[in-house]
Amino acid sequence: MISARRTMGTILALLIGLGGCAGIMAPERRFEDFVMVVPRDSDTFETLAQKYLNDSTQGWMIAEYNGIDAITAGQEIVVPLKLPSPGKVTTRQYQTVPVLCYHNFSRDVTNAMTVTGRDFDAQMQFLQDKGYHVISLDSLFDFIEYKKPIPDKSVVITVDDGWRSFYDIAFPILKKYNYPATLFIYIDMIEETKKSTLNWKQVQELAMAGIDIQNHTKTHRNLKDLKQGESVAQYFKSLQEELIGSTRVIKEKLNKDIKYIAYPYGDTNDITVAILRKNGYRGAFTVKRGSAPFFIDQFRVNRSVIYGAYDMKKFERNLTYVSSKALR
Repeated sequence: MISARRTMGTILALLIGLGGCAGIMAPERRFEDFVMVVPRDSDTFETLAQKYLNDSTQGWMIAEYNGIDAITAGQEIVVPLKLPSPGKVTTRQYQTVPVLCYHNFSRDVTNAMTVTGRDFDAQMQFLQDKGYHVISLDSLFDFIEYKKPIPDKSVVITVDDGWRSFYDIAFPILKKYNYPATLFIYIDMIEETKKSTLNWKQVQELAMAGIDIQNHTKTHRNLKDLKQGESVAQYFKSLQEELIGSTRVIKEKLNKDIKYIAYPYGDTNDITVAILRKNGYRGAFTVKRGSAPFFIDQFRVNRSVIYGAYDMKKFERNLTYVSSKALR
């Protein structure tokens, strides 16, 4: 990517020089693989991506290609007409995506699974300040399935269970930064009548506001192992209810298709994966720490749990967005 930018920069300089000699500054010059554009005051990365790539969401690619964070009217930039490879594989490295996992939030009290609103806000501010791109699960799986590239420094935000604190504390902070996020809920928790948990009205409100609601099973049982005294037949019936019965409930409540699941405790096995595949799931998440490359198992995607005691250095360690070595 760096060598390509340098090559394009050299070509751009030559073309600008030629234009200067002729006394003409053309607003657009088309070539096989790129367009040289002179932006107008009203242009943004998104409007240029829509015009030349027919997809406004690819504005990040123009920014990355030119190595700039903002457009200056009248200053020539290059719009690449071909998308880079989704995995951004080179001889030395390949792209990976950190998927962050939160559980509960609090105004001031913290424990292993509870992050204060102050710390969550600081973490989201850190992502913004350091140039991270928060993407949706659909974008992540387009990357994993090698369909579409995603920005450098992409990251995914997920939250498990269904605590009321997500609605009261985390959601306003996510709106503040305009970050997409996925909330994995388990049905029995939502149907409890406790002030500490979400209810369906709040879940519906979150969904209407753009939070991606996905599945975390019915009861939050461990899917990997049989319970004491449970027969294989009983276990299989339980899996059907945990995985498919819960999917049906969420779909009925929210009128949406459910495509992703977070395994309780991060545990799974081959039969669980087979049921998910058979019933149209696109992917599933563990809590194995580490980022996700494009070649990861779609039904065993890594996630890094963010604990309440994390300072910013520990938080940053979970944000690896490029491999340290190439494919062998």
